[in-house]
Amino acid sequence: MNINDYQKWVSEFYKKRHWYEYNPFIRSNFLMEEVGEVAQAIRTIEIGRDRPDELTQNTDLQLAHLTEELGDVLDNIFILADKYDISLEEIMQSHQAKLTARYQSKQ
Repeated sequence: MNINDYQKWVSEFYKKRHWYEYNPFIRSNFLMEEVGEVAQAIRTIEIGRDRPDELTQNTDLQLAHLTEELGDVLDNIFILADKYDISLEEIMQSHQAKLTARYQSKQ
């Protein structure tokens, strides 16, 4: 599946469940919550949780959890972009051009 197809799919998925209705301020808060969960998953992988009330997961489960949380972050980014009618492909192309222009002479 390409990125534009996924952006359309996730938008329709969210609309069917009435999750798309949240305004961008609320959606950006959901994004921040998911970014925090990514940070927690990375911490678990890199240095552990050090909590006696949590069982230690094996590496495969830790990576599966990180993958899930990264997907939640992406979905929120896709929905925000969709609400402003910006394609992810457009974002990637624009950002690539910005970085190339900024750092091309530095190499």
